Amino acid sequence: MFKPLDPLLHSELRLAVMSLLITVEEADFVYIKEQTGATAGNLSVQIDKLSNAAYIEVEKKFVGKRPQTLCRITPKGTKAMEEYVETLKTYLKLEQ
Repeated sequence: MFKPLDPLLHSELRLAVMSLLITVEEADFVYIKEQTGATAGNLSVQIDKLSNAAYIEVEKKFVGKRPQTLCRITPKGTKAMEEYVETLKTYLKLEQ
């Protein structure tokens, strides 16, 4: 009856990360951490899961002597988010 929701996106923190990234070109780890209120360790694990699924790209570099981690949503991630939202809409439709 109901189409299954993408379990990778159905996690609160991963959904928050994807929601942030779909609205910007890229975001750094510190910004994502501040916006989501996640701990660094938990956020790192969730970013790895999204990256392994090819939903986001992660670039690690140095700015001066400071490490910087940048995240970008991929076309696959954008499509997954769009499908997730459309599926959620079918859950919310009520028969009248």
